[in-house]
Amino acid sequence: MTDMTAFWANTLRSHWGLEAKLSRLDGEYDLNFLVQATNGQDYVFKIMRAGCARELVDLQIEALEHIATEAPGLPLPKVLPDLKGALLIDIQDETGEQRLAWLLERLPGQCYAKATPKSEDLILKLGRVLGATDRALEQFRHNSLHRDGFKWDLTQAGWVADKLNTVSDPDRRALLATIATEFDGIADQLSALPKQAVHNDANDYNILVEGELGQRKTISGLIDLGDMCAAPRICDLAIAGAYIVLDHPKPERALTALVRGYHAANRLSPEEVDLIWPLLRMRLAVSVVNSTLMAIENPNDPYVTISQAPAWRFLENTSINGGLMPARLRAACGLPVTDAAERVHTYLSDHRGHFAQMFDQDLSDAPMGSLSVENSAWPQNPFHMPLEEAAKVGEEFGEGLWLGYYNEPRLIYTEPGFRKGPWKASDRRTVHLAVDVFAPAGAVLHAPMSARVEAVENRDNHLDYGGVVILHHETPEGDPFYTLYGHLDPEVCGRLKPGDPVAQGAAFARLGDASQNGGWAPHVHFQLALTTDGMEADWPGVGDPDEMELWHAICPNPAALLNLPDDKVFYRPTDKQAILQGRHDHFGGNLSLTYDDPVMLVRGWKHHLFDEWGRPYLDAYNNVPHVGHAHPRIQAVAADQLKRMNSNTRYLHPAQTAFAEKILSKLPDQLKVCFFVNSGTEANELALRLARAHTKAKGIVTPDHGYHGNTNAAVAISAYKFNKPGGNGQADWVELVEVADDFRGSFKRDDPDRAAKFADLVDRAITTLQEKGHGVAGFIAETFPSVGGQIIPPKGYLPAVYEKIRAAGGVCIADEVQTGLGRLGEHYFGFEHQGAVPDIVVLGKPIGNGHPLGVLVTTREIAESFDNGIEFFSTFGGSTLSCRIGKEVLDIVDDEDLQDNARRMGSRLLDGLRQIEAQFGCVGDVRGMGLFLGVELVNPDGTDGTEICKYVKNRMRDHRILIGSEGPKDNILKIRPPLTIGAEDVDMILWALREVLSEVGEFTPAPVCDHDHHHAGCGCC
Repeated sequence: MTDMTAFWANTLRSHWGLEAKLSRLDGEYDLNFLVQATNGQDYVFKIMRAGCARELVDLQIEALEHIATEAPGLPLPKVLPDLKGALLIDIQDETGEQRLAWLLERLPGQCYAKATPKSEDLILKLGRVLGATDRALEQFRHNSLHRDGFKWDLTQAGWVADKLNTVSDPDRRALLATIATEFDGIADQLSALPKQAVHNDANDYNILVEGELGQRKTISGLIDLGDMCAAPRICDLAIAGAYIVLDHPKPERALTALVRGYHAANRLSPEEVDLIWPLLRMRLAVSVVNSTLMAIENPNDPYVTISQAPAWRFLENTSINGGLMPARLRAACGLPVTDAAERVHTYLSDHRGHFAQMFDQDLSDAPMGSLSVENSAWPQNPFHMPLEEAAKVGEEFGEGLWLGYYNEPRLIYTEPGFRKGPWKASDRRTVHLAVDVFAPAGAVLHAPMSARVEAVENRDNHLDYGGVVILHHETPEGDPFYTLYGHLDPEVCGRLKPGDPVAQGAAFARLGDASQNGGWAPHVHFQLALTTDGMEADWPGVGDPDEMELWHAICPNPAALLNLPDDKVFYRPTDKQAILQGRHDHFGGNLSLTYDDPVMLVRGWKHHLFDEWGRPYLDAYNNVPHVGHAHPRIQAVAADQLKRMNSNTRYLHPAQTAFAEKILSKLPDQLKVCFFVNSGTEANELALRLARAHTKAKGIVTPDHGYHGNTNAAVAISAYKFNKPGGNGQADWVELVEVADDFRGSFKRDDPDRAAKFADLVDRAITTLQEKGHGVAGFIAETFPSVGGQIIPPKGYLPAVYEKIRAAGGVCIADEVQTGLGRLGEHYFGFEHQGAVPDIVVLGKPIGNGHPLGVLVTTREIAESFDNGIEFFSTFGGSTLSCRIGKEVLDIVDDEDLQDNARRMGSRLLDGLRQIEAQFGCVGDVRGMGLFLGVELVNPDGTDGTEICKYVKNRMRDHRILIGSEGPKDNILKIRPPLTIGAEDVDMILWALREVLSEVGEFTPAPVCDHDHHHAGCGCC
């Protein structure tokens, strides 16, 4: 303890009666200590700089006391009196200078700057705390609140205009000048607002956050009232917003969440909301100008200019639409997006049925056609739609007039311009903001009401609007609104120009054909907007499903202008919560769902899946769609065969032998006989029957934590199932051996003899089965244990095990459900990597690409032992449909070179994962081959990181990447995507995993009580 620290510890003891350990805390001007008292409580001891004005400290103390009285539930620190009841004391420090000292309770949590992730839910909670704090301070009065010339008082921020010459970069100087001019433009509105006490500095170091990994985080503290002043409350919100948006991946959504939370606790007026954006930008301007001035005064302090970087990144971010911000924030508060919005809605509703018909017929009886993600297969590839396909969209609804829904999520918007990020699985605009009227090309459009032309253009880019017209309308009271008509014949550009009047009912355009309208089947995209601010003539016709609050407010349902009821054209996707409830009502409780927030997936393409709103997900988990979801060749084969017939193996069909020959062409010569069944489970059950028929023995040796299916016999050899709580336990005829895991197992990678040592563990199992009288029927293992943790056994392990099993009279069964058919890249089957040849090979799930199919292949000798006169028959396994699908899967692997793709993409992914392993301490091991990969997560002490793994899996889902978890302690990330995955997708996985692992930090799980030695907080005693 230094002399200074000892002095203040003594002061604390003599004035507050606290024995404590003191540790220095950061402080720009003042001296701050963390106090860890022997009474078990923590405090913050503040010693103000010499010469600090007493009234400014008194202001803070009185404000905290006021808040504690008015809103005791708010997370602001309490001020602790000294032994004489004083909240603020004068004392001479160790150098003889007079100082002010006061003591506060220490609030839990870490500063917001260090908290990750900064979720919208957390920001919403911050908004509520800030709003409630400002509400509690409404009636607080203090003479020191009015601080003339205070540079951090946002109402006095105009001072920066005179200092812009200190910013040397001309572009940045011009940007700041624009912000200052905008600030001048709101001066009258700002000065008209009432002033009150505000915190004035809710930056990311003055906000505390509590919540362990995976828990919902809460705002546990709002601290440091040193910059308090009197200002309109909206300044307080704008200042907090200026920090919240910095380096946030979705700054507009972050600010929206903050404002929504504030409004929920402290209702704002539309006029106040409109000031948030210019005030936020002005606060950042003040920050960068102030730090520039500090840099001039302290040229040797690099931090001064480094600290500007986040503010400049935000201010120079041209992707943020400031013009749309007032509407966005109003919508977040449930306020009208324009002052006229409610009057326009009333006008449209009152005049429904009296507008001119857009087409030469009443649309009331026009049928609806759905192009939604759920109800439509358009387009085949949701990431690219060729013109010939676009020209046929909706052809299933016939050639007559029909209507397309408003609010309908669709996948037909395939171009990269609809993405809101760099990846195919990034946020994407999918929800239709208009009503479509499909009709023959050349059909004439009539104006629903009088208007003037706002814009007329020919947008001839791929799948754009073609001819497009925007009309400006006004209600009788003069309130404006707008309508857009897209996919027109561009001849309209030669007839109309901006400013031209259009009478109600006047014919003003006609529908274009696919060569004129952007490439689409003939229709009009009819959209209503209550404002064009932030859009002008470039309206988004489709919105992000997570921003419908905004787009419904700006571009409401235009049904009234078509003389239609809103419900007729308003699309409502299936309610996920209703489906979840139905799941609980109608299915067993042991039917699991992945993720804390389950996904409802309704479409797929290759290695991407889409939910009911069209949100894309990168599928890095599901190995069943081996050659990709919705493969067109498999669709075609299935449809073709179902048009013909679908029978079974009691009848001859060339598809059966063709499938068998294709499989056998990939296997060692001694494997000659195929059995076709419905699943891997059925194939493994059959493998047990064959082994027992051939050996006349019953006993089975299998690695621990294996999984081979869900029938009685398959569960009996699956320790992953029978050893779980509630399981049946190990059967007498099953002997388990340790998994050949050279990371956590008995023999590690630094042992050159580990393969032989793991194999020798089989000897005891064989002896035990023989002593029990069961004999050895066989050894069955997932060649590379998957549920055991994506394990790659050391080379030489399987040949040594097989030799021992065969010497004991048993047969060797390779369960290749997870590893077969090219997934490993270098090898078509896992046993090839081991240099072993099994007696029975089992294939499942991936061989049907989602169609229920399993295959067993064995030797002629074993098949003959099983041929005991009792017929073997599987109704659907060897059906003509199953055989054609199975062969097509194998053909696609070859034709599309997917095994080599697994090798190349697996190598790229494995290299990236190993770099991540070197960067993050919580990654204990990376292992795998091809597209069969595992990432083992560990706690700081090296124990299994089960909680970390659960967190990472759920956060990867938040980043739109689906991965799984496995292992005895469920601490291993399982990555095994369809073989179609590409380089961009691999890079997305690596990027997202880095982002998520950076959130984990040095997380240590809470100790688990063993009930013999209770730890603090275990709750047992």
